[in-house]
Amino acid sequence: MSTSRGAAAGVLGAATVAASVAASAARRHHTLSAVAPELRTPALWLPRPIIGKLSLTLARRRSRRTTDPVAGVAVTRHDVPGGQDAFVYESPGPRRPGGALLWIHGGGTILGHPESDHELCSRIARDLRIVVVSARYRLAPEHPFPAGFDDCFAALRWLHDAAPALGVDAARVAVGGASAGGGLAASVVQKAHDHGLPVAFQMLLYPMLDDRTALVRDHRGRGRIGWTPRSNTYAWSCYLGRGPRVAEPRPYAAAGRREDLRGLPPAWIGVGDLDLFYSENLRYAERLRAAGVPVDLVVEPGMYHGADFDHHATVPSMRAFRQGMLDALAAGLTVGPATGRS
Repeated sequence: MSTSRGAAAGVLGAATVAASVAASAARRHHTLSAVAPELRTPALWLPRPIIGKLSLTLARRRSRRTTDPVAGVAVTRHDVPGGQDAFVYESPGPRRPGGALLWIHGGGTILGHPESDHELCSRIARDLRIVVVSARYRLAPEHPFPAGFDDCFAALRWLHDAAPALGVDAARVAVGGASAGGGLAASVVQKAHDHGLPVAFQMLLYPMLDDRTALVRDHRGRGRIGWTPRSNTYAWSCYLGRGPRVAEPRPYAAAGRREDLRGLPPAWIGVGDLDLFYSENLRYAERLRAAGVPVDLVVEPGMYHGADFDHHATVPSMRAFRQGMLDALAAGLTVGPATGRS
């Protein structure tokens, strides 16, 4: 009798597990159905949220890849006084001085490195004939705010100091970044404004702007792919040195918290409508406009967080999304339209 009961319990347990797996698969299928068809890949079925030390360690191992610069662009590494180091990308072009971009890589402030963006930064340098500087910054949780932010601001100050040697017009310097890099870029621009350091344009690619997003319970289905609410809460906790709260008195800790946005440079903000940062990005764009700052806001349908890095070379919508970003940067630096070469 006991054997029969054990067998029955085993069958019931297996059935329960099977039902749970089926329900999870059905939920994932429903989530992926919102993604634009050309952006759907098998990898999206296996979410990898970063929610603790172990998952962060694994994510850092996966993120160690280095991309190759495009042909014809010179890449040099420089030490940044008061910061870390930075890569400078230079392409043969018209007579200088010309424009420049300080680029800040993404990774939730907890992973990533500038070497992963060699291809992107060199392409921008080549297509726009500008100097691109890609900054390294210290990562949380080992180095919480303001360490990484200070490194990025030091890189901007170094770019201005080195402008004559680099052939850069200091009045035509832009700051940009993706995800956490976009959030850091927005904060760097704010401090630059406060300290009288010229910035002509800010290029914010689905920027991580506001830690208060971690306090929101209902994201209306957003953030289920790529960067999740749990990952966001963990990352902000690492960066701030504590969990997000209603009040955050430290200036520049989260760009979306700044009250006075008057006088900031024109901005391009691009985000997918499935991105966890969708609402905070739209809110920041609206507040910039209300403060009299010109904003080009681009919302891409069916796009999840970071989809352009996954598909920028193969999917027309992502190529167009990236090209729109570069065209906006070119206009912001008044250097003429980007060539759009692949």
